[in-house]
Amino acid sequence: MNAETIPHWLEKRVELTPERVAIHTQENSITFRELRKQSMCMVGKLASLGVKKGSHVAIYANNSLDFVRFVHAISYIGAVAVFLNTRLTQKEIRFQLEDAKCELVIYEQNLSPIIEPLGQEMPIRVHSFKDVSKQLEAPFKAQQEVRLDDIYTILYTSGTTGNPKGVMLTYGNHWWSAVSSALNLGLSEEDQWLATLPLFHVGGLSLLFKNVIYGMPITLLTSFDEQEIHKAIMEKGVTIVSVVSVMLKRLLSQLDAGETYPTSFRCMLLGGGPAPKPLLEEAASKHVPVIQTYGMTETSSQIVTLSAQDALRKIGSAGKPLFPAQLNIINDQQNTKDQSIGEIVVKGPMVTSGYYKRPETNEYTIKDEWLYTGDLGYVDDEGFLYVVDRRKDLIISGGENIYPAEIEEVLAGLDSIKEVGVIGQEDDRWGEVPVAFVVFHEGVSLSTEEILSYCARSLAKYKIPKMIYFEDHLPRNASNKLLRRDLAKWLKQRGEME
Repeated sequence: MNAETIPHWLEKRVELTPERVAIHTQENSITFRELRKQSMCMVGKLASLGVKKGSHVAIYANNSLDFVRFVHAISYIGAVAVFLNTRLTQKEIRFQLEDAKCELVIYEQNLSPIIEPLGQEMPIRVHSFKDVSKQLEAPFKAQQEVRLDDIYTILYTSGTTGNPKGVMLTYGNHWWSAVSSALNLGLSEEDQWLATLPLFHVGGLSLLFKNVIYGMPITLLTSFDEQEIHKAIMEKGVTIVSVVSVMLKRLLSQLDAGETYPTSFRCMLLGGGPAPKPLLEEAASKHVPVIQTYGMTETSSQIVTLSAQDALRKIGSAGKPLFPAQLNIINDQQNTKDQSIGEIVVKGPMVTSGYYKRPETNEYTIKDEWLYTGDLGYVDDEGFLYVVDRRKDLIISGGENIYPAEIEEVLAGLDSIKEVGVIGQEDDRWGEVPVAFVVFHEGVSLSTEEILSYCARSLAKYKIPKMIYFEDHLPRNASNKLLRRDLAKWLKQRGEME
């Protein structure tokens, strides 16, 4: 049977509403017709650089109109877009470029100190947005349709062990994510979504597809700025903002006593991990609608969402699965219906078919189309999901996922260190931050500053431990496995003693 095809969604959008505003930036606004014209211009320039259907093209940039143009240009060619987190170190970026077999990197000019040396060291071509714009256009035939089972994007996500894995997402995954979100949240002619989450993360990227599929303008900010967002909500018609907890907290602080958002404001869509109950209660007291979601890169963004009418009644819940999605809680390989905690498994057309070049991981992560998330949760008697622990050891800091094993692997590279354990510590600003417990070999030691300096060479800034605790041993079980729960107790005891 032939794979399903649909019209290229930007082409279809231009056919339907060419003069409607597509994107507002702080400098100007462009229509869907203009967005298509600018994206098509980039297609010819990428073609002149040898990009063709199936090529893997990395984008290394922060939020900008250029980023958006290239996302659509890559789809017109039928190439695969690989998104690089701009907070990663050169070593981390190198791994992802090699792992994804990227042929070309296009990047934002002010990020050249990180990326340009890689172009000299690796068999890969690197071009700034400015370089690409100067290219002469080569003849090309733009895709007028997209096959829903074609891979469109690869986004890297950290694993509990080893290196990050490239999540393959198809046009169909992104299509169903957008459609499912609309079925859950509803759509209004007045809707205007504000994009401040990084576009290289799936939560931000998904807005670029909702934008053209819904025909809804987005307000694009280069980075999070609570004053700009507050102004956009109060004065510029923004109706939905995607946030993580740390962002919501800062936005709530912008509301003066007695001040409320306009009635046209629909909600803060809150992802990136379970939200503290006091934060949700503060939002409710200020009449700020918050809709919690649960999702991950592997599900193309949200897959479980709390509806607006249940937001206050079910504070702390992530909600119910989106319309085409399914959810189960698995305990000892059995489905559980009794509200007991188990592993969250999900299924639906927005769920990835697997990780790039990771057949072994795919085998145990995806079974009969069910994605085993590794996250723990339970479903109450009304069918609402509560996430208890977002993956067993995961630290979520300001919406960024941090796995202790990755930090431990780096610290273990120091000859002086005998043992190391990393866990998350609660933090008022970021939700959580990583802290490390270290045991030295006999007769040697390092200062905190020396350890942190070493970490900075291999880890993104947000992954560097915020505190190093020196110990003479670490808690382990009979199998010599590190007991993180005991480390958490140690941390709590230290806090009580201070």
